[in-house]
Amino acid sequence: MKIIDAHLHFSKFDGFDERAREAGHINSAEHLLAEFDRLGIEAAVAMGAGRGGSPEGECLPMTVNLAGPFDPVRYNQPRRIAYCAGVESDVLNEANLKRSVALFEERLRDPHCVGIKMYPGYNRRYLNDPLHYPLYELAEHYDVPVAIHTGDTATANALVKYSHPLTVDEVAVNFPRVRFVMAHYGNPWVVDATEVAAKNPNVFIDLSGLAVGNFDPEWFWNDYSGYLQHLKTWMNYLSDYGKFMYGTDWPLVNLEAYLTVLRRLVPEKAHNLVFRENALRIYSKLNALLA
Repeated sequence: MKIIDAHLHFSKFDGFDERAREAGHINSAEHLLAEFDRLGIEAAVAMGAGRGGSPEGECLPMTVNLAGPFDPVRYNQPRRIAYCAGVESDVLNEANLKRSVALFEERLRDPHCVGIKMYPGYNRRYLNDPLHYPLYELAEHYDVPVAIHTGDTATANALVKYSHPLTVDEVAVNFPRVRFVMAHYGNPWVVDATEVAAKNPNVFIDLSGLAVGNFDPEWFWNDYSGYLQHLKTWMNYLSDYGKFMYGTDWPLVNLEAYLTVLRRLVPEKAHNLVFRENALRIYSKLNALLA
């Protein structure tokens, strides 16, 4: 079975080299692609990471590039790794909004750019802030999804009130023709995330970041059985595996261990949907990259 990883990070962002080592990996393109080949991962969607402000006061789209700093002309990601242009909401303001939106539109014309990524929690601004609305309108125009960090954050100085999955509901209602992806299943607010996805036909879930590090899959399944059963209960409650996409959050987790656990978590009858087909439908620009 071919697999698409709908959520990883492909950068030299602070600490990623160390986190990769902790997960049994090397944070390099060569290592990642070799692991893809070994595990049958056909393609991936990387989430733009890095600072999004320019010296001119614009909100630069955060992109992906393992070879070094942001390069506005040349990207070094392999063809099979697409990306979402990340939004540094803290930098957006009325003065720079028009120029910032123009820069995002430029990125969305790139065949490798398959969506937009929001970072609420890390950025202290709610999704329904009107400054975000032109970006959602761009997503609708270019028919790309908006991926949203939901749930717990990796840093203590973030504010989780901004990343709660219930905040997705309002923008999903206000922009019914935009596909919104709740990254990390809103964990630990899985029940709330399930309700938002069940209620809104344009809201989807990626299953990245539900575990970190390197671990024995059998040990994880036994030691975290209550947690995994909780996930399985609400995934089944949603009763629509067309809503879920496989993702890892690499380099924060061991790819093989995570894949083993998720294959067991997702019913076998839904494997094709969750591990590949849903990503091709939701991140529809991937189809052209894989053609």
